[in-house]
Amino acid sequence: MRIKWYGTASLLLESGEDRILIDPYLKNFNQDLYRIPMEEAKSVRAILITHPHLDHFSDIGAFTEDSVIPVFVSQNGIEHAARLGIDTDGMIAYSVNEEIRLGNFTIHTYRSRHCVFDAATVLRVFFSPRTWLHAPAAVKLLKQASKYKLHDDIFALHISDGEKSVVVLGSAGMDEDTVYPQGADLLVFPHQGRSRMHKYLVKFLEAFRPNAVMADHFDDAFPPLTHRENLKHFVPTVKKILPDAAAIVPQEGEWYDI
Repeated sequence: MRIKWYGTASLLLESGEDRILIDPYLKNFNQDLYRIPMEEAKSVRAILITHPHLDHFSDIGAFTEDSVIPVFVSQNGIEHAARLGIDTDGMIAYSVNEEIRLGNFTIHTYRSRHCVFDAATVLRVFFSPRTWLHAPAAVKLLKQASKYKLHDDIFALHISDGEKSVVVLGSAGMDEDTVYPQGADLLVFPHQGRSRMHKYLVKFLEAFRPNAVMADHFDDAFPPLTHRENLKHFVPTVKKILPDAAAIVPQEGEWYDI
């Protein structure tokens, strides 16, 4: 199995001739970022959405219009899409504790939680000169984001091809009552949303104990409210908690073997 990061939370997984796409987003708020080639997207068996937020689901209409289906998303996500005038015929509602088989892939869904922004992160954004210099863009972004609300429908995905396994977290949160799978070959961890994210990472490393960890979601997808995260503490933190685990800071559009 191998994986490619397209920026933000967008991932392509490949096993043999089978591919699946996760949380595809076209970077409409920052055109300078790497974009998913639509021809590559058309090669997948399905799209899976971890949760129907702006940066995971808002561009789904561009893919369904090009017949990149089916799209597995929560019922809440399907209702969001319908309200926004997006064709939902190719969408399949899924929920927690389900098993989905797509070619070589078997996907198990677990209940997850969204990352809770801490006060330091909120204050940093609010008082940033960048925010105020581009206030109209910030207001537009917040209005767009407000259209996408969660109803306890955020999933962690355990994806296996029988030889290798990957856990994908759509956001850096965990459900207290859920027992998550340990020992995956790769954990994909969204490295944005809180100050001192490397310290917040520790509890995920201890809960999942993967053989490797890949950061994602650390790019500047929503200026002026975001910036590219500094990951200088990411690798040392992984190595401190899991000395034998690999720590990957991926480049957009590059394949990584799992």
